[in-house]
Amino acid sequence: MKNILTALSIFTLLFPFITNAQPLLYVPTGNTNDVVIIDLSTDKIIGRIDELENAHGLSSSRHTEYLVAGSMQAPGTKKSGAAKPAKMSEAEHAAHHENTKDKGKGKDKKTVTPSYVSIIHAKHGHVMRRVEVRALTHHTAVSPDGKIAIAVHSGAGGISVINLDKMNVIKTLQTGTWPNYAVFSSDGNFLYITNAGVGMVSEINTRTWQVTQEISVGKEPEHMVISADNKFLYVANKAGGSVSVINLTKGKVTKTWSVGEKVHGIDLSDDGRWLFVASKGTDTLSRINLSSGKITTIDLSPAPYHVAYITGLNKLYVSSRKIPKIWVLNAQALRVENEIDLGKGVAHQMVIRSDNNR
Repeated sequence: MKNILTALSIFTLLFPFITNAQPLLYVPTGNTNDVVIIDLSTDKIIGRIDELENAHGLSSSRHTEYLVAGSMQAPGTKKSGAAKPAKMSEAEHAAHHENTKDKGKGKDKKTVTPSYVSIIHAKHGHVMRRVEVRALTHHTAVSPDGKIAIAVHSGAGGISVINLDKMNVIKTLQTGTWPNYAVFSSDGNFLYITNAGVGMVSEINTRTWQVTQEISVGKEPEHMVISADNKFLYVANKAGGSVSVINLTKGKVTKTWSVGEKVHGIDLSDDGRWLFVASKGTDTLSRINLSSGKITTIDLSPAPYHVAYITGLNKLYVSSRKIPKIWVLNAQALRVENEIDLGKGVAHQMVIRSDNNR
């Protein structure tokens, strides 16, 4: 549902051949260290933003010109090449690499590795500032008013709160074990964090930066999406193979859908009609009709991963975890109509922006 995001203009310096602003998809590619830019009217790659370090998390808001990219790699280092075990989540893998053995004392010693969050100016297409944060950053989120960014530190735990006007960290906060994903309510008054290690979602009051409640969900909750009216939060439970529906007024799960193994990406259509869920383990994409509860599932191989829906065009973008590709689906027919070859990397937290209604 998200993310028809606005900016003043798009790449007039780097891409002067773009005369009419079109919705653009920004795709961080992980350890290939760039963000791919795709014109959604043609589904063609029109450029890349480099200068990044293993970016998984990427976010923005309609009231900012910035994209905020996290890094899963310490600055100035090369990726070790150690593969993530198949049964280990991204959060567990990050946690593993945030810990070292103190051989001298024969004890486990936790070492937190600082990293940078990159602030990308969408209009000019380059990294304009780097903000140091306390640990490696898995996912990011930007507040609806564009003033605050969140860096989620899966390995070290907790989040960093960044002031986008001053470009500095103004708060750090611990949540549960293996925090994974962050979403704001549409008014920005609340922030929700999944904690994969304890099966909980933390609700944070953004005026006080205090955790106001912890809500039990399924096993290893990761990605989330919130309804436009802030009444429901939909949570993908990776190990549970399910989606939990949190009634935010009641502060508890009121419904659960089983959708497939290793659930990952999740998104809503802008009209609130459909919920889309990718399941890596079963190579499937599910569409849930939120009125009837009917689940329609199609095969999508290999390993459907992140999901992004764009209103107006009736398009659904789904990346693959195993190959550098994004499928373009007709959301109504739930049919693949195009494929985008990224050339390299893996498409992670995708963001859609448009400059039509700034």
